[in-house]
Amino acid sequence: MKGVRRFKDRLTEELKNPEFKKAFDEEEIYASLAIQTAEIRQKKKLTQKELAKRLRTTQQTVSRLEDIRNRRYSLRTLINLARALDRQLKVEFVPR
Repeated sequence: MKGVRRFKDRLTEELKNPEFKKAFDEEEIYASLAIQTAEIRQKKKLTQKELAKRLRTTQQTVSRLEDIRNRRYSLRTLINLARALDRQLKVEFVPR
């Protein structure tokens, strides 16, 4: 628990730096997209290959979409992904 506490304290301190916060917030968006994609696919009991078939793409592409390091999301990709997962995509601008 000490390690977690130190990490949280360090992160809180780092987030005071505007440059760090900007980068952190951007990373959080990409990570969230990847994690949501994998979680929804798994809840629907779909394999990556089955989702790929729905998207008319390859399993490797689905694997990349579920990779938190992926930066290649387009709005069209997100729309197609939402449709393939029987979800509605909601994109909105919110106050900081």
